[in-house]
Amino acid sequence: MKYRKTDLEGVLVLIQEPILDSRGAFARVFCRKELEEAGRNFTVCQINKSCNRLKGTLRGLHFQLPPHQEAKIIQVTKGSIVDVAVDIRRESETFGKYHAETLTDKNGRALLIPEGCAHGFQTLEDDTEIIYLVSAFYSPQAEGGLRWNNPGLDIPWPQIPPQVISDKDKAWPNFSFSK
Repeated sequence: MKYRKTDLEGVLVLIQEPILDSRGAFARVFCRKELEEAGRNFTVCQINKSCNRLKGTLRGLHFQLPPHQEAKIIQVTKGSIVDVAVDIRRESETFGKYHAETLTDKNGRALLIPEGCAHGFQTLEDDTEIIYLVSAFYSPQAEGGLRWNNPGLDIPWPQIPPQVISDKDKAWPNFSFSK
């Protein structure tokens, strides 16, 4: 497993190094030791799966409030998404910035999103499935979110208007990015 730093503090693109042979492929998708060598401690507390029937499904932007913040590793197991992390850590050098990454079941990439970032995605294909490795247990009372089309962020969502978005995700407030 390799990794690539992004312009967003603490966000890493994890890159699989598949071994190919006559049977197909084998690749490591998570290695705590390699992440520690990259300066990231990550303990898996939950593994979540998201199944999305329709192209254009939009989920997010979600986060957990302190002290229940969580880091996530996002991996597409079927289909493709544009995955977005937004830095909402006021003390961060990259506060108010975002990173968008296309993740597919074929490109061997995953996104590590640190604590203190909001997360969302939009599907690019029907029947897209995503696995989340999560570093903390979900706490309903700590759930937070911001609008996917928050003014001032100008996230480059795909040229597909959202086809499916939950009422809860439509209702998240705009987030102020003034320090």
